[in-house]
Amino acid sequence: MLSETFWKVSNILPVLLIFKLLASVVLFTGSAFASAALPETLPQPFPQSKLETSVEIESSGHLVLFSPVREVNNQIRSETMARLPVTGEGRLYQISRDASRQQAREHYRRIFRERGAQILFECSGIRCGRSNVWANQIFNQSVLYGRDATQDYLVAAVTTADGSRWLTSVYTVTRGNLREYVWMEHLQVAPGALIPGLGSLSDRVSGPVVVPWQGGVTYQFDWQATDRRRISEQARAEGAVVVLVGYSELGASESYNESMQRAREAAESLSEVLNKTGVPRQQQELVIVGPSVVVNDPGRQGDRVEVMVITR
Repeated sequence: MLSETFWKVSNILPVLLIFKLLASVVLFTGSAFASAALPETLPQPFPQSKLETSVEIESSGHLVLFSPVREVNNQIRSETMARLPVTGEGRLYQISRDASRQQAREHYRRIFRERGAQILFECSGIRCGRSNVWANQIFNQSVLYGRDATQDYLVAAVTTADGSRWLTSVYTVTRGNLREYVWMEHLQVAPGALIPGLGSLSDRVSGPVVVPWQGGVTYQFDWQATDRRRISEQARAEGAVVVLVGYSELGASESYNESMQRAREAAESLSEVLNKTGVPRQQQELVIVGPSVVVNDPGRQGDRVEVMVITR
């Protein structure tokens, strides 16, 4: 009898342990995915990178730049910068040799899009200023000193439903030894502090959501379900207007008018998609610019429709 009972227990226990382990995994991954888009959580690191340093940041006057940097008589100069009361964290990551800082940058841009963040400033290469200044005088991370031509920086902001504001800055650089690094700062800004570019007007404008398209008679749009859902939710606000801006890349053998027509048809096609998903046409505004407006942002190139929601 005892041996029979022992046999049953010994066979049941592994099964129970497996179920417990699976339940733990589901709970952990579920909470991870749920918190991934929360503005107060630190953005998930680029998968092909390794954490080198983590620094707590708590300051009544932390320096954040919203324009290129330059150095005059050993003093930092920038047209738009602010010393803000913040709490948060800075992290240094080294990018794997089989990846690139461009991939890392796109990883963080994707997170910003998912969070509905507004990019307040970005720059690339020598337009950012000297890498030496960013590394040693702004971030105090000498390992970030690299080539001026192979650096980039962006700073994004999110305002949550309870009114708290979060700034996330991402700086990537290639050093002379070809090693590549990411420095990220994720900061909560104290109430009342003025953040350049994030005022009451900018709070009313959400986007743009960049929707690449391809096709001719019929069109295919490359956008995420989270983007579609966010646009639909924001459009429910009283007086909200959904603006669709149609862009096209001028083909080698097409005329300006032909390119404009492609942009118009693509925007109208996406407008119909939004209409079917609950954003009525009378709530939409179409703006067609085709190839006539050039945007330097690498994430806003080619045939695309950019969608913004403007609220009262």
